[in-house]
Amino acid sequence: MRYIARSAVLATMALGIALAPGTGSAGAAQTGSQSLYAPSALVLTVTAGEDALNGSVLRAVTLSCAPTASGTHPDPGTACAELRAAGARFDAITTADSGVMCTRQWDPVTVTADGVWDGKRVSFAHTFGNACLKNGADGVVFGF
Repeated sequence: MRYIARSAVLATMALGIALAPGTGSAGAAQTGSQSLYAPSALVLTVTAGEDALNGSVLRAVTLSCAPTASGTHPDPGTACAELRAAGARFDAITTADSGVMCTRQWDPVTVTADGVWDGKRVSFAHTFGNACLKNGADGVVFGF
């Protein structure tokens, strides 16, 4: 009788260990998905209109910067380097270049960046007066 009770306790302990979070085969799968790099993955859009929520999305790309630059962005390496240099301050890379000549036509274009940068959630939107002003902004992050 004592042998059966001890076996039941050991079986219960083994089941508890197997079902505990972070242990057993389920825990092994979770630890394999961890990375040495903080995630940096963004969805970048260009939208016609003043409001990114109600406007028409003209173009959208993905940009992942860790561990290597990748995504559907036409120049992910340069875009990631630009974001790193700016400390992911999107307002710094959307400033208009003073040497660009554009009309004063009001035909707004909004750019957005949503996702994760160095493990932190980011959400950014900036509206340019027209596409010429957007194209004249410094950098390549929104140059697609």
